[in-house]
Amino acid sequence: MKLTRLLITCLGILCQSAAMAAKPNIIIILCDDVGYSDIGCYGGEIKTPNLDNLAQGGVRFTQFYNTARCCPTRAALLTGLYAHQAGMGHMADGPKPTEAYAGDLSKKCVTLAEALKTAGYATYMAGKWHVTDKAKAKNDAEKYNWPLQRGFDRFYGTIHGAGSFFDPNTLVRDNTFISPQADPEYQPKEFYYTDALTDHSVRFVNEHQQKSPEQPFFLYLAYTAAHWPLHAKEADIAKYHGKYDAGYEPIRTARLEKMKQLGLLDSRWQPAPLVGDWSKVKDQAWESRCMEVYAAMLDCMDQGIGRIIAALKANGQFENTLILYLQDNGGCAEGMSRNAPFVARAEALTLPPLAKEYLQPDMIPKQTRDGYPMRQGTGVMPGAADTYITYGQSWANVSNTPFREYKHWQHEGGISTPLIAHWPKGIASERQGKLESQPGHLIDVMATCVDVAGVTYPKEHHGQSIQPMEGVSLAPALAGKPLQRPQPIFWEHEGNRAIRDGAWKLVSKHPGDWELYDTTIDRTETNDLATKQPERVKSMAAQWDAWAKRVGVLAWPLPTKKGGTQ
Repeated sequence: MKLTRLLITCLGILCQSAAMAAKPNIIIILCDDVGYSDIGCYGGEIKTPNLDNLAQGGVRFTQFYNTARCCPTRAALLTGLYAHQAGMGHMADGPKPTEAYAGDLSKKCVTLAEALKTAGYATYMAGKWHVTDKAKAKNDAEKYNWPLQRGFDRFYGTIHGAGSFFDPNTLVRDNTFISPQADPEYQPKEFYYTDALTDHSVRFVNEHQQKSPEQPFFLYLAYTAAHWPLHAKEADIAKYHGKYDAGYEPIRTARLEKMKQLGLLDSRWQPAPLVGDWSKVKDQAWESRCMEVYAAMLDCMDQGIGRIIAALKANGQFENTLILYLQDNGGCAEGMSRNAPFVARAEALTLPPLAKEYLQPDMIPKQTRDGYPMRQGTGVMPGAADTYITYGQSWANVSNTPFREYKHWQHEGGISTPLIAHWPKGIASERQGKLESQPGHLIDVMATCVDVAGVTYPKEHHGQSIQPMEGVSLAPALAGKPLQRPQPIFWEHEGNRAIRDGAWKLVSKHPGDWELYDTTIDRTETNDLATKQPERVKSMAAQWDAWAKRVGVLAWPLPTKKGGTQ
């Protein structure tokens, strides 16, 4: 009798271990402020061989969407809900008139980490969090919405949304603020944030293999490349020296041609107008350098992805790991730091060096660690730690080729992202290298992970009722089958609105009127059909209004307090 019970127990353990081993590891790689055509496999000239190889061995989605801004995208990705439902209708540090605009991840949702832990996953994160207004938590109680409190076993990254790549603010290991110069666990020859995120991701993968190789893991890697400031290592910048000297148009033309060859650009689409006349640029060397550094940032990120792939292969985990790569919004046209007066670099260190233990408090540091003042302004050559520059609207227009608009807006240039799905054991060989044109949205990532991991999505978590997922699993699309989407896809950010229903897209740039486009023949949004099809506009606008009411969208500008607006 005892022997029988022992055999049953052992059999149960073996079955459980086999089931766990069959579950795929899941890695989500999100990068920051990058346009639709920047990476190589979506048309760009930037060297991204590792992403290109993932695309060749996986499926590329051609109509996948984010929410056009950092915080809302991360909230939707992490929760499978629209950003307003997750408490992030605007930004973490924005006005907070209602629960939908709390600027703090809602307790009425679960994160991917919390959901996957219920299926036995180990959970790791490296990178940018940016879904809480407690980025500078003063005590442990204020860390209630930090990664470890939202389901992650390990975390290395930044809680805030932007900062120096050489001295990031709100740098945290697990639950503790750290200085890159006084971190006993990580002392590279040169600290560079993108490399630090890669190195810690590799560490998580390797340590997991050593400790619990039979347990599946989830890794969320949120790079800040290529968000401003334009910071990169000189060795990476050197690869692109002179690449952009001819200006915007030749690069954009080459991208359009490559996109046609890749099957990403329909011949019926009229590319959005080019923004910027290179012949009128006063400081072409500066403009060229901005794009060189931007390209170097993405090149470095891709190198890091290659190191993570190598770690997976060395550990025998590559074949059964689902890797999803995507971007949080389109190219960024924000002009911050570009229009100030030029400041030359100091000939010598002019400020006292910072102590190794100094915790950088500022998004824009006042100085480098060794004592150079920070420089912004027209003509300041970016790349080094004492510069803080963006690449501007014209290069963002190139990044978003062939689409209109940028980060913040719900036209295609703001919300279109590559999505590469790679999973050797889960994607049949005949589907590898294929393009998938069915529309998808960030809300679908939770549903996909829950599906492939065999998770029973919780209705309650820590005594709190949980909102149902809004998205659908993308797993059928990986197999070349239709997605079972019951309703249109919706957007809203800063009064910019959109709805996508089949091929039809209704979109508005605040405070303008609705525009209507047939994305099959005009995804670049150059031929507005709103006046020709008023009934369709009326019907789709009514759908958007109903959704907006359901998720808590408020009219823009947001009220900051009773009787006031932002």
